[in-house]
Amino acid sequence: MDRRSCVPAPAAMHPAAMTATDLWQPRASVAAAPAYRPGRSAAQALAETGIGDALALASNELPFGPLPSVRQAIVDAAGSVNRYPDPRALALRTALAKHVDVDVERVVVGAGSNALLYQLIHALADGDDDVVFPWPTFEGYAVAVALSGARQVRVPLSNHRVDPAALVAAIGERTRLVVIAEPNNPTGTSLSGAELEVLCEATADRCLLVIDEAYHDFRTGAPIDALALAAAHRHVVVLRTFSKAHGLAGLRVGYAVADPGVVELIDKVTPPFSVSAMAQAAAAASIQAHDELRARVAMVVAERDQLIAGLHAQGWDVPASEANFVWLPMTDGDATMSMVAGLERHGVLVRPLPGGVRITIGEPGTAARVLAALDDVMPPITMSNARRNEGADHG
Repeated sequence: MDRRSCVPAPAAMHPAAMTATDLWQPRASVAAAPAYRPGRSAAQALAETGIGDALALASNELPFGPLPSVRQAIVDAAGSVNRYPDPRALALRTALAKHVDVDVERVVVGAGSNALLYQLIHALADGDDDVVFPWPTFEGYAVAVALSGARQVRVPLSNHRVDPAALVAAIGERTRLVVIAEPNNPTGTSLSGAELEVLCEATADRCLLVIDEAYHDFRTGAPIDALALAAAHRHVVVLRTFSKAHGLAGLRVGYAVADPGVVELIDKVTPPFSVSAMAQAAAAASIQAHDELRARVAMVVAERDQLIAGLHAQGWDVPASEANFVWLPMTDGDATMSMVAGLERHGVLVRPLPGGVRITIGEPGTAARVLAALDDVMPPITMSNARRNEGADHG
């Protein structure tokens, strides 16, 4: 039967006449969408190469396990996993609203900040719409837009930084969202508060501006108050996650702060019970562990700064990073893959991406191992956008 008209479908289109493959042909946008490619894990390296002490520096995970109080909250919540979790995560929303000092109606919780972005794009954009974002950036944005059927408008970075003027120039009549990672992934670079304010003003009454602050906890430069911008501009949405500084990547929980109308829209397209009870309990406990969290972030930042200093000494032209990773620009794809393979033989797993290599910051002491591996791997490789000349300008 034709479900739209309840009239019998033509015989050639009846499911009984279809091949099995015909039955699961995807929508055109799904067929054309790229699959998200996660970074290689230490377990994969062990299985494929036998390296038992590999450094998993490909996925921007925190190298530490849950904080003790958070671990206990997970254990306590495990006893009731036979019950469905609160579908709206109201207790966590309330705790987050108090934590960031906003009304609870302005907070929505999801299975990671990336899931919230998928839901927002799904709710707002289709085949006739545009979504503008810088490039390169987190490749999950491109996947989310492609799956929606909307058009991707990729705006090149300028000197490894997001270019606010170029983003604004790319906005058209069909633009529904502008999405930026702040700091940007994979380059680690950050906009100034003034630049972000200009971008907010320029997008007002034109489209939503989504500021993905997955790495904001690692910022050590001039502070940027994206939440204040969201309070002042109804079209601004701020995304945050517990996957990075909080070290809860395996539990999948994040949140958005936005106008209540946007929160209601995200709620409408949220799958029921998408955030587990353990994730909700862990996140609520983690926002209470301020001092422990700051101490861990400080260790990551110190290791990041040590790695950047060592890379500069080796001659790499590395952009300043405000995240828990560093970016090695390389324009030669063959040299990039050769370097990545060489590092893997040393047990150092990094993430090759268009235009360079991203290295996540690991536990204290890992920077020295990365630098030693690079020093051994790089001499036989012709480096692009990397200089090994002593005294090179590393600004």
